[in-house]
Amino acid sequence: MADAAGAPGDPEPAHSAAGIAAAWQRERPGTPTESIEIVTPLWRVAKLFADDRNRVLREAGIDAATLDLLSVIRRSGPPYTLSTREIARRTLVTAGAISQRVARAERDGLVRRTPGTTGRRTVLVGLTAEGHALIERSVDAVLGREAALVACLSAHERSTLTGLLDKLMADVRRRTARDER
Repeated sequence: MADAAGAPGDPEPAHSAAGIAAAWQRERPGTPTESIEIVTPLWRVAKLFADDRNRVLREAGIDAATLDLLSVIRRSGPPYTLSTREIARRTLVTAGAISQRVARAERDGLVRRTPGTTGRRTVLVGLTAEGHALIERSVDAVLGREAALVACLSAHERSTLTGLLDKLMADVRRRTARDER
């Protein structure tokens, strides 16, 4: 039995994106199928990347939410401290979710909360030595693995794909934001 990509030399495997598009055209001529050969592989690749990243994170001893929190603080540069408001802005996560992530990371000894200097309600979150060490190991593991996964593409192909994905993402964001109004 062929996998989703089909057997070598098989021009149009039944479960390939092209095969799916052809089947819809056969069953419902005129159905708009031009997106299938783009969206289906994107979903499939995203699933493969997500599953692999989750495996790498488990091996590194960190979950995706904690990686996100520690990463945004680490990328901020010394002294590796941000306000909870700034963390929420940079991660596109609600303030409530950030509060929960920070509380969990603080319990685990990865971050430390301190009062801010700009207002009574400002809370600063900084990496502890343990949090700094964990994010360093985790980033190396995750980004190293992801670099290996895209290594089949040349520098030119990666640059072209990056540009096309940026263009697609910007337009999809614009269209979906307009549709939500």
